[in-house]
Amino acid sequence: MSEKAANSAAVHTQESASVRGWSALWAGLVRSTPGAVGVVMLLVMALACVVTLPWTLGAFTPPGLAYKQMPTDQLPARIEYQERSALRLPPTWVAYDAEDRAKYDTLAKQIAERMEADRLGVDAEKVRSAGFVPSAAQIDSARPTYVMGTDVLGRDVFARTLAGGAISLGIGLAAATISVLLGTMYGAISGYVGGKVDDVMMRIVDVLYGLPYVLLVVLLAVASDALIEEMTSKSGLRERWIRQEATLVARERGWAEDARSVTALLDGDAKLRAELESKADARPELKPTPMSEGARTRWQIATLLVAIGGVSWLTLARVVRGQVLSLKAQPFIESARAIGCPVWRVFFVHLLPNLTGPIVVYATLTVPQAILQESFLSFLGIGVRPPMPSWGNLAADGLSELNTVQSNWWLLVFPCVMLGLTLLALNLMGEALREMLDPKRGRGR
Repeated sequence: MSEKAANSAAVHTQESASVRGWSALWAGLVRSTPGAVGVVMLLVMALACVVTLPWTLGAFTPPGLAYKQMPTDQLPARIEYQERSALRLPPTWVAYDAEDRAKYDTLAKQIAERMEADRLGVDAEKVRSAGFVPSAAQIDSARPTYVMGTDVLGRDVFARTLAGGAISLGIGLAAATISVLLGTMYGAISGYVGGKVDDVMMRIVDVLYGLPYVLLVVLLAVASDALIEEMTSKSGLRERWIRQEATLVARERGWAEDARSVTALLDGDAKLRAELESKADARPELKPTPMSEGARTRWQIATLLVAIGGVSWLTLARVVRGQVLSLKAQPFIESARAIGCPVWRVFFVHLLPNLTGPIVVYATLTVPQAILQESFLSFLGIGVRPPMPSWGNLAADGLSELNTVQSNWWLLVFPCVMLGLTLLALNLMGEALREMLDPKRGRGR
């Protein structure tokens, strides 16, 4: 066999091994007790949060003629509907006190009145003023069920916790994906190129490691809010245009054209300022551009993804760099070069697939870290912001309801339990993968 044929055979053998590695990785994860438990827990949690999104985010039609007459696109979402007679109700299955029972009875009576009004096609107030008294059977059939209770605005905590879980999981997965992609490509390029390029790239990583994470995220959030404000109000652009026009007026009057003189001119001549503001109002490019709540929310979430994913990749970059330095000296990489494979093929086809092990392990450990960071930032009020729910801001709302007068524990416990179970599942999977890929595993047996 020629040398070129031998090199080609070595390359194809390594490719087949990397493909078989995926199936072996999954089989080993499922055979591991912690890994299997983690997979099942994560699947149950993800399905519970994601599959129910059409229900939690869908339009909700409460009993009542006013809601029946509303167009579908104007109906409140289930997570946003506020039942004013159901403030701070505990879960239905909890043994609540007489006050809570009275709240549930009053709410059931009101819902029964609304249901009767719907049947007659009139307003509930007319039914009430006519002296309608619902029967015990009607009250029982109208009695609501709140699996996780209600919050301070009468919203269903169960629906909001499921929707918040989907949002937290989505942001965590997206941020972890950004982190893995950045860390893999950065570390692989640094290790593969080597030399001074490697030194410079790693020093950049060292500098980024020294930046305080929370401060960086806060600065990004503040900058994002300022940018949104400027995009919508255009106050900065408007003020710059007014000052430019005032500079021309100052030149005509023989004044100095520096910033201090222009400021004095605008402050001292109210008529001139009013005239320039009127002209600015007439210019289309200076008029405020309103931004919908949906667009504002998407912008804030994008900022959150950049903040989390743009910082979490540093450790993976170092790990991947070390692996690449080891792999690029292996015979199959030398064989790929010897048979004339282009650099991009060596890099993407032969090198990156053999980084699967450390990348997968790091990814499973990055996802819970990203979810926890999102929840922590939302807890601080600089992540996902109300009324959009996430496990973090739901926990923040619940914490404020824990006091010495009355402890509405369900507002804090359920979001935290869901978050804790998800983090536990992901960490069990990550630990199982780490044990499988540990080269020292089994020594001494």
